[in-house]
Amino acid sequence: MNPRTTTTAIPTAEPLKSVTAPISRDARSLPFILTVGAATTILALLLAFESELALVVTLAAAAALWWGGQRSGVLGKAGAFADRRPGVARAIFAAAAGMLLLLFHAEHYALLMVATVLLYAAACAGINIQTGFAGIANFAGAAFFACGGYTVAVLVQNTALPHGLAILVGGIVTAAIGAILLLPVLRTRGYYSALVTIAFGILCSSFLQVNEHLGGAQGLQLGPLSILGWDMGQGLEIAGREVSFYFGYALLALAVFLLASLLAHAVEWSAIGLNFDALRNDELVSSTFGIDLQRWKITAFLLGNVLIGIAGAVYAGLTSFVSPAGATFEQSLLLISIVILGGIGNTWGALLAAALVVLVPEKLQSLQEYRILIFSVSVVAILLFRPKGLVPRRMRDFSVTGGAQ
Repeated sequence: MNPRTTTTAIPTAEPLKSVTAPISRDARSLPFILTVGAATTILALLLAFESELALVVTLAAAAALWWGGQRSGVLGKAGAFADRRPGVARAIFAAAAGMLLLLFHAEHYALLMVATVLLYAAACAGINIQTGFAGIANFAGAAFFACGGYTVAVLVQNTALPHGLAILVGGIVTAAIGAILLLPVLRTRGYYSALVTIAFGILCSSFLQVNEHLGGAQGLQLGPLSILGWDMGQGLEIAGREVSFYFGYALLALAVFLLASLLAHAVEWSAIGLNFDALRNDELVSSTFGIDLQRWKITAFLLGNVLIGIAGAVYAGLTSFVSPAGATFEQSLLLISIVILGGIGNTWGALLAAALVVLVPEKLQSLQEYRILIFSVSVVAILLFRPKGLVPRRMRDFSVTGGAQ
């Protein structure tokens, strides 16, 4: 018998069509819409409530919804939709975030917190490219975050460069500074690589402390940013209603997060992401199959630092101030804790974890002596029962019916 006739006679196309055709796009997007809607509602309640009792009740309701979503499979379906249709998923999220910003359009504090959460999540998208995808431990995230902020502060003070371009230059300069660190990073791995980044972070913080040209321990102040002719330091009045000046920064932070998450998703599901996964899993086997380890380490490290630097530059404009206090090892641990708590390699998980890490301690200000203890115990408890994070990264499935698992 001719083997060619047997291979061509296998009917594989029809069953796949019969399985996938009846599922409409709206049905597939419903779990994601429900998940985003529930998360936005919980975040709005966290921002609106002031008492500790209301905070505890809201967090308990959020935990119950998360558990129910896990048990029912809604969160899994939402993650699958976000992987298959990243553009549509980001559009749905942008619409929900826009409604949240409109709801708190006149609340300075609420908009500041939302913008901070989005920028921390954008920076963690860069760390996820380095640590989650390529396996390069970066414990100097806050130092690179501060590099972007100092760059935009110097450019705004001393040049006439458009502020939007200055933000991009902040990301490029951060990547250039990271390129210097690549020399020891490429020669080490594992714990030694982590120690190199820790040492760099401490060195960067100490350098900023003693450098008088960069403000020394007092840091630098910068005026409000102006993006496309919009002075973001001025409040607005729309239809007779006052709009906080933080509203523009929150929109800018939302745009930065969406672009960072889309870039991270594009990298993850491309051939670059395949090389990153191979590099992370086993460097020896990867080199045996001809993968250039140094090339992909450089790519991951520089690309991640660009995103971290851009987020840091926007954060400097948001706070109108940069100082060495933002480049400490404690701040780097905060970013790493967001990555681990949310799920290493998962951008949506980093956004969820950033909301918890930023908002919960702020809402426990009245319990000044115990708030850090309560928060730390909560993080340990979450990681004890969810060692892979709140939203573990979905891995690829290259079967004919798959896409992620």
